[in-house]
Amino acid sequence: MSIDVQQPRPLGLVGGQVHIAGTAGGAFEARFRYRVHEGHDEVTGGFSAGDGVGGHGQFQVRVDVSGASFALDRLFVEVFWESPEDGAELDKVIVPVVYGPRIVPGYRVYQEYVVKAGDTLWSIATHFYGSGNLYTRLVRANPHVITDPNVISPGTVIRVPQS
Repeated sequence: MSIDVQQPRPLGLVGGQVHIAGTAGGAFEARFRYRVHEGHDEVTGGFSAGDGVGGHGQFQVRVDVSGASFALDRLFVEVFWESPEDGAELDKVIVPVVYGPRIVPGYRVYQEYVVKAGDTLWSIATHFYGSGNLYTRLVRANPHVITDPNVISPGTVIRVPQS
């Protein structure tokens, strides 16, 4: 069997509902499992994909993680199938994501902001959050583009989480 997770994207910013989508199949009884976790708490479930005769089909599930007690802002979305022989998790795909509600209380959406010459994370945080001290929200929400908080380049598109 095979699994191709197309959503969420690696290091995508997610909220209380995590959308998991892609294609999977390759067996008569194509039953798959998912797990959303950060090492302390997890949300699990399952879905079917394929056509019942070994073909591949699209899947899309919406997972409510708002009740989980996640302690970290980095989650892992795992999709796999279980071996009927020994319960082993096979063909597992793991997608790391950023959990917005641990960054901004009441997180709903994010805005995209294009960094301009002279901008600093402090000034951007002051503009959007009213306090430069909250620049770490921007760092945590953008691990894919901010590797050093002291160095941001004009033209870089950053996500600004909003409640």
